[in-house]
Amino acid sequence: MARYTGPVCRLCRREGEKLFLKGDRCFTNKCAIERRSYAPGEHGQGRKKISEYGLQLREKQKLRQSYGLLEKQFVRYFRLAERKRGITGENLLQLLERRLDNVVYRLGFAASRAEARQMVRHGHFQVNGRRVNIPSYLLRAGDEVAVREGSKDHPAIASLAEDLGKRVVPEWLQLNAETLSGTVLELPKREQIDTPVQEHLIVELYSR
Repeated sequence: MARYTGPVCRLCRREGEKLFLKGDRCFTNKCAIERRSYAPGEHGQGRKKISEYGLQLREKQKLRQSYGLLEKQFVRYFRLAERKRGITGENLLQLLERRLDNVVYRLGFAASRAEARQMVRHGHFQVNGRRVNIPSYLLRAGDEVAVREGSKDHPAIASLAEDLGKRVVPEWLQLNAETLSGTVLELPKREQIDTPVQEHLIVELYSR
């Protein structure tokens, strides 16, 4: 399972905004952006003129890092979005939102996408009654995601379960805090996805 294992706070600093990669820490004054709001490295505080290509690249990197994907994985999603009907940028965001690890995060069963990915890999969730341990599994409208019965006493899940009712769940999902389950009501629309990215720049980058 290939994944980024370096310091994630550097990723947020490089993009100049919070990508919420460390869960609750991102909401405290310990957040790296709050303490050092400039890019990492020796020349991080220098002023640089960003080219059109640079803007496109940064948007792509921001989206890729937000969902915890490597370059090869991200390109595969983009090519799939290109082949689908509709607007390529919106198709791309919809595909990323439909990933099982993202839905687990959106429902509030994990504090971050990285944590959700690990919990899915450890087999704590089931889809439509079947155990699924593939973070990239694409959900469809009507699918139900639930914590497995044997995992409800897991410390991480038990601690988050107490605050499930306080989490804001996207309109395209429905959470049942009592049964620790959620349902995909419909495929997400662009206005229902709060990821701060200009997807048209990513389309322009790959169309060069």
